[in-house]
Amino acid sequence: MALHQYDYIFAVTTLFAFLDAWNIGANDVANSFASSVSSRSLSLKQAMLVAACMEFAGSVAVGSRVAETVREKIIDPHLYDSEPPVLMLTMMCAIIGSSTFLTLATRFGFPVSTTHSIIGGLVGAGTASVGIENIRWGWHGVAQVFAAWGIAPGISGVLGAAMFLVTKQVVLSSRYAVHRALFSIPVYSFVAVGGLTMLVVWKGIQLDVELNSVQVAVTVIATATGFTILQVVFLLPYLWRRIMNEDWQLKWHDIWHGPYLLSRPLPSPPPPGRNSLNIKDYYRGHLTQEELKCLRASEHLLQSVQAGHGNSDPERLEGSTTTLVEGVPPRPPGSWNTWPVFWWRLQRILYHGLEQDVIKAQQRQTILTWDIQDMHARAARFDNRAEHIYSSLQVLTAATASFVHGANDVANAIAPYATTYLVWRSGRIDDEVPVPVWVLCFGGGAIVLGLMTYGYHLMRNLGNRLTLMSPSRGFCMELSSALTILLATRLRLPVSTTQCIAGASIGVGLANGDWRCINLRLVGWIYFGWVLTVPVTALISGMLMGLILNAPRWTVE
Repeated sequence: MALHQYDYIFAVTTLFAFLDAWNIGANDVANSFASSVSSRSLSLKQAMLVAACMEFAGSVAVGSRVAETVREKIIDPHLYDSEPPVLMLTMMCAIIGSSTFLTLATRFGFPVSTTHSIIGGLVGAGTASVGIENIRWGWHGVAQVFAAWGIAPGISGVLGAAMFLVTKQVVLSSRYAVHRALFSIPVYSFVAVGGLTMLVVWKGIQLDVELNSVQVAVTVIATATGFTILQVVFLLPYLWRRIMNEDWQLKWHDIWHGPYLLSRPLPSPPPPGRNSLNIKDYYRGHLTQEELKCLRASEHLLQSVQAGHGNSDPERLEGSTTTLVEGVPPRPPGSWNTWPVFWWRLQRILYHGLEQDVIKAQQRQTILTWDIQDMHARAARFDNRAEHIYSSLQVLTAATASFVHGANDVANAIAPYATTYLVWRSGRIDDEVPVPVWVLCFGGGAIVLGLMTYGYHLMRNLGNRLTLMSPSRGFCMELSSALTILLATRLRLPVSTTQCIAGASIGVGLANGDWRCINLRLVGWIYFGWVLTVPVTALISGMLMGLILNAPRWTVE
């Protein structure tokens, strides 16, 4: 029987669940795509498009597996058997505490763990309602989650460092770096696609038929092999033609010609003023140590000259106040109420989150940027042609990381909401309650919306501000983070994706051979946020829950 007398609890929980999921998209989007955008493998608009598709797919296909863990492992729902509405109230307070803290953190560009926030909310609301002794602190409860938070960054850091060291020694530092990078694509693609397939079929997606170990292995190997064959047939000839033959006339849709591209005659010389290779400079704006020494010497001389003329506060050369990407149309002439101006303003509002120049914003000097130029100058540079090859791989790993991120983090918002909905609808607490598909779609859609509208804000605080990003580095970070999250999702552990990508970034940065390649100030700030999140969200939700439960009741005679 539906508890319609508590419709207001369900309505409030719906609103704050949406806000919580919106913040997950706005805050955690940097986990999957900050390195892709910072390394110039993807533009911000391209990253948002890929992320929107993969985040939603991961949320709907696999999200319920972790959602059940968050909903059941922290508090035993049957403690509320005598008063099911109190369980609804507990979930409402937990999600209010989580979403409130996340909103503040997102507004100030504070990269926190959304997993930490909902766990803290559940602990606080549960303590206020059933007592601290009834919180599952043991290994099958909160302790398991805390252990995963400590282990996950270490695993992803070790994987990322090992992967980049092997790639650097075997491929990037070789005289034949471009050839080796080209032929390493099938190997890395097999690993990435195999891991994603394993996540989907290894009891991740809700299936009517359980697959045994042999069927899972056959499915994973067959899918990864098939995708790798497609890459060998279509992608490798395209990249060979573009990079090795410098075919400036090649279009993106020519990839479907496959092996026939290799038999085409060599291209004619390009017209004057056009580069035949047409490949991005992935290290543009990042100075080498020699260039930095010359720049610093010039700055010192300029300061001396200006000081002699009474101006001792020259403008910093590495900063910029412009954060919009090129190509944003200027305001049309006319008053504010004319149609062209109104349409222009409406577009700027709708596209605000897609028109930000994340890379330029990362070059600003802030309290958390360390000496960003010196940090980047200490990192090795590699052939841009090899980096371009890895940019195609980074798109694949970014999509994989985004899928597993949606699978893992959608639980933070929908688990309490699903509990509230099921109790409100039936009026009882069941042992096994599947998360409805529409609830997964609700959470996934809110994540995508937050990602599209405000995700750029957190990207500015990660990426190149943490360590130098390039396609090869970003690929190793994302793949190692995705593999770590995949393992956690399989084990039903709601790990922090922020910790996984941060651990992978630190591992790859240290693989450069110099600890100064890492922004230790930003690392410390991120870890401080992780420590702060749980007690703050627990305090907010616990105080709210205690206030509501113990509020005086007055009935007018």
